[in-house]
Amino acid sequence: MGGVTSSMAAKFAFFPPNPPSYKVVVDESTGKLTITGIPKKDNVNADVLSIPTKRGNEVIAVYVKNPLAKLTLLYSHGNAADLGQMYELFVDLSLHLCVNLMGYDYSGYGQSSGKPSEQNTYADIEATYRFLEENYGTKEEDVILYGQSVGSGPTLDLATRLRRLRAVVLHSPILSGLRVIYPVKKTYWFDIYKNIEKIPLVVCPVLVIHGTADDVVDFSHGKKLWEKCKEKYEPLWLKGGSHCNLEIYPEYIKHLKKFMSAIEKVSNLKIESGHHSQHSPEQSEPPRNSVDHRDKPRLSMDLRQKSWSSVDQREKSRLSVDQREKSRLNVDQREKSRASIDCKEKSRASTDRREKSRESVDLPDKARTSTDQPDKARNSIDRFGNMMRSVAFCNIDCLKHTVSEA
Repeated sequence: MGGVTSSMAAKFAFFPPNPPSYKVVVDESTGKLTITGIPKKDNVNADVLSIPTKRGNEVIAVYVKNPLAKLTLLYSHGNAADLGQMYELFVDLSLHLCVNLMGYDYSGYGQSSGKPSEQNTYADIEATYRFLEENYGTKEEDVILYGQSVGSGPTLDLATRLRRLRAVVLHSPILSGLRVIYPVKKTYWFDIYKNIEKIPLVVCPVLVIHGTADDVVDFSHGKKLWEKCKEKYEPLWLKGGSHCNLEIYPEYIKHLKKFMSAIEKVSNLKIESGHHSQHSPEQSEPPRNSVDHRDKPRLSMDLRQKSWSSVDQREKSRLSVDQREKSRLNVDQREKSRASIDCKEKSRASTDRREKSRESVDLPDKARTSTDQPDKARNSIDRFGNMMRSVAFCNIDCLKHTVSEA
């Protein structure tokens, strides 16, 4: 059953360009990999890489170097795109944001081997991140994860397992795969990319960017994820922006620059302090209710549970403090109410008048109680009729514009 569900989910969720927009060849003079089929840019220092994953696939990645960079952006692109289509944007972002940028193709995308699946994308981003650490000496606290659309899935999955990560950027993110198709209120076991459950586990600053007129992944997805962030950064809601054109808005690059400037000033000591303990993805990975049952159960479950327990205890502690404060306020209010009633009773001679006074005091309390009842939940818009249009997440033509056009 799990395999069938996973296969169906992959069919609806993943749309790799066919044929790929680029090819990878070996440069005979240097022995290094190069990408063909993309426009060449002068003074661009970029490595083309083939990275093995623990699931047996080889993912193709591009590492764009900036000599002035202090931070590294690990970019997970959207659907129906590959490195050939994203390359020019990667170069522009590296230049304008003054960062090193690592972009990669998911298994089954571009020239990466294997087939697209939720579990494969998790393995793909983890392998790419490990390559940054082991081959470029990149430190965890100097990494910013950037996830666009479907890429928000592997981005948030890795972010929950990196406790000293510098920051996360979510670009037109999804709450979950099923919620893109239909606005369900709860998470089902067969759903994929359960971002709504993972975002509270991210301990670093999070920037959310979303277009208000997005007709593929509704604006409410980005807004809800931002509301659930622990460390919120000022979001960017682009009025009139759709799913695939946010890069052409001048506010897009301006806000990203502002974010990067703020993140660069964050002290490493602050990132490493408190409950930000250093764990590897293997040690602190949260369990997944995944549809892809080919993954073997992962190790160090006890360590993960202890980490979550500490977070839960802190949250319970905060709630208990809030409850005590509310209780004290209620006691004070009752005392004040009693005092005012006693004053009224003393000033009146008649027992009947005292009873009427008490009733007049009780009636407003009842009225206030009725107004405290929560509003009924609003009915969500039924977008099931647009299912086949919505599941595409992004289409190939939407990536023609880049930062340089802004």
